[in-house]
Amino acid sequence: MGSTYRSVGACSCRSHLSRSAPPARLLRKHQSIAFGLQGLPRRTCGQGRCGKAGRHLRFKIQAVAAVREAVGRHAPTDVEYDAVIIGCGMGGLTTATQLAAEGAKVVVLEKYIIPGGSAGHFKRDGYTFDVGSSMMFGFGKEGTTNLITRALANVGKALTTVPDPCQIQYHLPKSSEHPDGLDIKVWRRYEDFVEELSRAFPHERAGIKKLYDECWAVFNALNSLQLKSLEEPRYLLGEFFKHPLACLTLVKYMTGNTGDYARKYIRDPVLLRFIDIECYCWSTVPADFTPMINAGMVFCDRHYGGINYPVGGVGRIAESLEEGLQERGGFVEYKANVREIVMEPATGSSPSRAVGVRLNDGRVYRGKTIVSNATRWDTFGKLVPDEQLPESEAKFRGRYTKAPSFLTFHLGVKADVLPEGCHCHHIIVEDWNKMEDPRGTLFVSIPTLLDPSLSPPGTHIFHAFTPEWVDDWKGLDSKEYERRKVQVTDDIIKRLEAYFPGLGAATVFREVGTPRTHRRFLNRMDGSYGPIPSRRPLGMLSMPFNRTSIPGLYCVGDSTFPGQGVNAVVFSAFGCAHRILVDLGMQPKLPVIDEGYNALLGAVRDRA
Repeated sequence: MGSTYRSVGACSCRSHLSRSAPPARLLRKHQSIAFGLQGLPRRTCGQGRCGKAGRHLRFKIQAVAAVREAVGRHAPTDVEYDAVIIGCGMGGLTTATQLAAEGAKVVVLEKYIIPGGSAGHFKRDGYTFDVGSSMMFGFGKEGTTNLITRALANVGKALTTVPDPCQIQYHLPKSSEHPDGLDIKVWRRYEDFVEELSRAFPHERAGIKKLYDECWAVFNALNSLQLKSLEEPRYLLGEFFKHPLACLTLVKYMTGNTGDYARKYIRDPVLLRFIDIECYCWSTVPADFTPMINAGMVFCDRHYGGINYPVGGVGRIAESLEEGLQERGGFVEYKANVREIVMEPATGSSPSRAVGVRLNDGRVYRGKTIVSNATRWDTFGKLVPDEQLPESEAKFRGRYTKAPSFLTFHLGVKADVLPEGCHCHHIIVEDWNKMEDPRGTLFVSIPTLLDPSLSPPGTHIFHAFTPEWVDDWKGLDSKEYERRKVQVTDDIIKRLEAYFPGLGAATVFREVGTPRTHRRFLNRMDGSYGPIPSRRPLGMLSMPFNRTSIPGLYCVGDSTFPGQGVNAVVFSAFGCAHRILVDLGMQPKLPVIDEGYNALLGAVRDRA
């Protein structure tokens, strides 16, 4: 590598204990130190900031004790909650906060010790690394699609953000028409982006404008509506009477996929592949498999609300939501390993119903509703046994398969390795034919270009990641596993050096995650980042919503509409919370048509 680097441990030199801090903040403050002791070798701080090793270890021991004290304050089990929520990812946590904001009694059960899931963060040696993407939609100040801003505001929270002037810099393959390859920047200002793309494809200028104008039609319709549950007809009728044209616009695009509209206006095969990577980079499928409504939201919100990075890291979103939840009487129970969803047996004409959650330690949390933020495969098949698998879920497995996981490379690099004018987010495709292959597309985020406080002076965070299947990492003993990680990391860094010369020699810290890491710490089957369609979907109608076929059981997160991505998951949570509030009688509904409408919606989805 040309330099030394460290791959384990955590520096506690800046930590201190506060006896008066509430549990959520206390846990946040010492999470990185706790990580440093979980199965990792003890060592002293390599930067000389902490003094003697004994002092360093004493801080660690004190911090872990504080964490244990914080997580040891159990949520009561002798009450019936309005909602028991499995998983403190962004879906589960946002659902919890929006319910608590309306006065619901909520508990969130989280297997790990921090909130946020793949939208959390962790600390190592003065670096604050985002677990997943650093590209944040939903922080706008206007309209209705600024869902993260709204979710925080509903529990009295707000975050300072830094606007990103360039959402993505694409580095695309060479071709006969583009012998030097393509370098396309998605600027925050829409007109600048369209002009840049049109200069690369001047013969498609009119088609480019028409395609993205179609996306704006979708976005403007969405952005005029209050985004709640599409399973709740009273809300839908109310929005229709207030905004009939917007609703009819969305109906027009409901069954269409982005590729259909792209080919309507564009003929150039390379430009069509560009539309594929525009979809793939957030949906992990090309344009033919990406609903047009989803694309309209993403392709336009990046210009309308913009990409905005929260100061302190992406994990600050979940931390702030957790604080707001606790301030409203809600609970987050960490180290809560869920064994099963408790079912009340069917009686007479009443079907079996989800009524609680049992943990591995025997505790049972009972609730009027149960919400799973786990993947669809973890919910049905693990928490609900296969013998109780509803027919609708069997049909879902015929329409969707698991998306890949990721290899993630959390690097600390010397600041001078970045080229002048470097942007925060990069996507690299070296061969169009390998775009969807494991390790075929490389993603890079450098969030310290927006928030320098996340790394030590003179350094940057360089977070690279690429799709990967867990199968390639099965059956390895610990030594083989570590050797494979080193080999793959060196190979990826070598590829990245074509765009960031000297990256290997400039690396001073690195920590690598595999699909096994994501499976273990995010508690997701095979480390998958959600479902992807196994055949062309019928637009948005193929994706399940929040209700399930089991009364009392709801799903939220990337296994439900609208799919993957933090803002999409937050959208799912707004819908889930709204539907639960209606079902609990805390918000009004139209009982005469409610069940009939949802039966029809389910029938259409199962046949999509």
